[in-house]
Amino acid sequence: MSAEAADREAATSSRPCTPPQTSWFEFVLEEALLEQHLQKPSPDPPPVQLIVQFLEQASKPSVNEQNQVQPPPDNKRNRILKLLALKVAAHLKWDLDVLEKSLSVPVLNMLLNELLCISKVPPGTKHVDVDLSSLPPTTAMAILLYNRWAIRTIVQSSFPVKQVKPGPPQLNVMNHIQQEKELTENILKVLKEQAADSILVLEGALKLNKDLYVHTIRTLDLLAMEPGMVNGETESSTAGLKISAEEIQCQVCYDLGAIYFQQGSTNTAVHEKAKEKFFKTKELIAKNGSSSLHFTIDEERLAGYCQACEVLTSSSDDASQQATPYSQIHSCMKSGKYQDLVKIFLEDNLTLSLPEQFRQSVLRELFQKAQQGNDALDEVCFKVCVCNTVCDVLQGRIIDIQFCQLFLKPSKEKIDFLLEVCSGSINLENASEELKRRMAAFLKNLCLGMEDLQFVFMISSHELFIKLLKDDERKVLIDQMRKRSPRINLCTKPVTSFYDIPASASVNIGQLEHQLILSVDPWRIRQILIELHGMTSERQFWTISNKWEVPNVYGSVILGIKDSLTRDLVYILMAKGLHCCAIKDFVHAKQLFAACLELVTEFSPKLRQVMLNEMLLLDIYTHEAGAGVSGERPPSDLISRVRGYLEMRVPDIPLRQVIAEECVAFLLNWCENEYLTMQVPLPLVQTNPYVKLGQLLAATCKELPGPKESRRTAKDLWEVVVQICSVSNQHKRGNDGRVSLIKHRESTLGIMYRFHGNTFFFPLQEPLVLTTILSLFVKLHNVREDIVNDIAAEHISIWPSSIPNLQSVDFEAVAITVKELVSYALTINANNHFWLIIQADIYFATNQYSAALHYYLQAGAVCSDFFNKMVPPDVYTDQVIKRMIKCCSLLNCHTQVAILCQFLREVDYKTAFKALQEQNSHDAMDSYYEYIWDVTILEYLTYLHHKRGETDKRQIAIKAIGQTELNASNPEEVLQLAAQRRKKKFLQAMAKLYF
Repeated sequence: MSAEAADREAATSSRPCTPPQTSWFEFVLEEALLEQHLQKPSPDPPPVQLIVQFLEQASKPSVNEQNQVQPPPDNKRNRILKLLALKVAAHLKWDLDVLEKSLSVPVLNMLLNELLCISKVPPGTKHVDVDLSSLPPTTAMAILLYNRWAIRTIVQSSFPVKQVKPGPPQLNVMNHIQQEKELTENILKVLKEQAADSILVLEGALKLNKDLYVHTIRTLDLLAMEPGMVNGETESSTAGLKISAEEIQCQVCYDLGAIYFQQGSTNTAVHEKAKEKFFKTKELIAKNGSSSLHFTIDEERLAGYCQACEVLTSSSDDASQQATPYSQIHSCMKSGKYQDLVKIFLEDNLTLSLPEQFRQSVLRELFQKAQQGNDALDEVCFKVCVCNTVCDVLQGRIIDIQFCQLFLKPSKEKIDFLLEVCSGSINLENASEELKRRMAAFLKNLCLGMEDLQFVFMISSHELFIKLLKDDERKVLIDQMRKRSPRINLCTKPVTSFYDIPASASVNIGQLEHQLILSVDPWRIRQILIELHGMTSERQFWTISNKWEVPNVYGSVILGIKDSLTRDLVYILMAKGLHCCAIKDFVHAKQLFAACLELVTEFSPKLRQVMLNEMLLLDIYTHEAGAGVSGERPPSDLISRVRGYLEMRVPDIPLRQVIAEECVAFLLNWCENEYLTMQVPLPLVQTNPYVKLGQLLAATCKELPGPKESRRTAKDLWEVVVQICSVSNQHKRGNDGRVSLIKHRESTLGIMYRFHGNTFFFPLQEPLVLTTILSLFVKLHNVREDIVNDIAAEHISIWPSSIPNLQSVDFEAVAITVKELVSYALTINANNHFWLIIQADIYFATNQYSAALHYYLQAGAVCSDFFNKMVPPDVYTDQVIKRMIKCCSLLNCHTQVAILCQFLREVDYKTAFKALQEQNSHDAMDSYYEYIWDVTILEYLTYLHHKRGETDKRQIAIKAIGQTELNASNPEEVLQLAAQRRKKKFLQAMAKLYF
């Protein structure tokens, strides 16, 4: 052993119990910090940063009399500081998760080396040469902790780290950061060189099968107090914090699994070892419970590792290999069995087990392989894209642009496969009405978008199409198609619908109750109840199913009926009718409500009016889901009934809020603005908040084309919505004497509660009404003082630009409402470019730049035939382009930034040149030069590459600048055409990247 090592050994084995009186610093730190923080029952915050303070003080170099820098002296002060750092770590129970999150690699390396030193591990000794079973428990645990940290640090360093944008440059800070970076790299280099030894140490630890102990504050004090105790109590089997053998094995298995998994990227055979360790960890957690583990394990991450190992390792058991679709897909991609891959995606359209992002990632990988020259994959790409599109349709998502591109030139084979996927993705017997409606709308829109009538006939004559679309819907579609060509003769074969629930006669009460639950025939329900009441008079049969729910406002009236048979019958008929209405089975709902109306008319005028109200709501739903979808106006009788309901003045009638909402929304959707603004009775406006809000909306929409001075109603609507979104603040004195501010979320100032106001907006379907209310909430969102990025919206200028009392508005609720409204609006019309811009602005404001670019590009695509036409300037305004530039900049796509700078009315050369100077770009860089039409930017690129000595890239820039169509002497029309052609190609390339 060297003299320096011996001196260090002696220093660490004889620590004083108290700091010397000559140093106030040590005394204050030990007595104040440790007493106040470490010895509290539950100190807060956790004093991790104290370790940094102590070790920094202890490692400060000294300066001798000749002003020469010397290593930190091994004096009492520094030994005490190192001991304090160890005590802080002991207080945290040596939890590596906590220490790694808060301490840098150099600091944690220093701390664990001190732990090895105080645990009597000789410096310079190779841990792999030490027999852990022969060492004291605390010494063995110290070696385990160090080698576990070494392995974890190596694994962590392999993960990508998001670069933090530096602030204003400060020389001393930058020097410190650079020094720490270099020190970390040196430590990592040493750890990676010793990785094999660390793995062997941990593998050996798995064979120990005995409990170990880790140092606590008490054992560290004993070490400092009496040097003789080192070989006494502190090294006995009962000293320190006990870590059970199972806990040690669990954590060591997890860490070994992580390092094996990381090494598997270069050696696939190691994945088998990783799988073994991870599954062993899973076993131990299942056996002992995760709560019993002293060192916690991220079970979600463990599950991800296990799933990845299952996919990456081949299993001898074919049945287990087929258990997960992920492993099947991985196997198909690896072996090139692409037809099996299509089959898996088609089967998953029924189960919907694969996430959308995974489906898209597989499709992207297939496209990449196809672009590399594998032409056979074009058909596979199309088939997988069709499976993904049908899945999106069934789940109510927007259809991907890639499908539209692939279907620009349809063929008989493509149509056949599409219909096969549609048929295989929906089980008509068990599918909900919503799924059927989505599929029908998809097929209908497909027909309307096709030019070739032969392909239209293939779809319209298919069995699925005939079953999904009703006779009247198909007739409307046929009429539309005939207008395009009088010779077309589409299939109009009627389709019969049959709905039958067998009802076998039985005297058994249980069987009768089962039939009662299943039946939707009102007369059969009545017959079953008569039989049941004949068998027993003690049961309340309206309670036999917890699915039968009636609104509380109706329940009290129905349950007040004295005759038990009548009470059961009325309750069950209404509950079943409301359920059928909720699942859009309007035919049976109408039958049930009609029977209930006939029954209650005999004895209760109150319930009769209730049923008339519910039948009105049912008729509204029926029209909106049927004829209303094709744009057919509702019959005048229905409009009159809606007006009659709103004007109804019958006292003591229980009313459901949703009926009033739907009635007003119905009038707004069918542009009954004249009635709402001019004819609605004044008392109704004053007493019914929904009518008031509907009247203001109708008046605002009516005046939108008019001059700005006439928009008084817009201001009134603004004030009402501001009141709805207001909160009242109250001050309350707590038990500690401090005054706190309390916000009541539901304001009593508005004409209705905010929650109710939001539910009112979502039945709206008229685009102008939706645009109006959306622009109002966007403006309200932009008014707040701390807003950084405004959201743009159509007609936003009609609203006031300020609010007298900003503190009273719940802007958090406003932001949520804007997000929900724009999401809902896009379900009504996914191709409204103004709504897509709003969605993009929302993602931009919340720093989701990739998603923002997706919607900015989609907004341009839908209004320009996928950029084949020029994007209107009111869509791609300078503000939108600048935001796209910022998105690309923050995504490190600097060449895209430079190209987009050309899109501005005045080219932003400063930003473009700054972007091109960046050498760490994540985009295609020089392959984008063909999209640049501004000669100044191309000349700068030529200069820049010449300066850097990048000959190849310079030649690409010269080639781009040498194209004759960019010659400045060309007529303006030629230059504009060249710019437009490059814009089109660039935006299409961007769309393929972000869609």
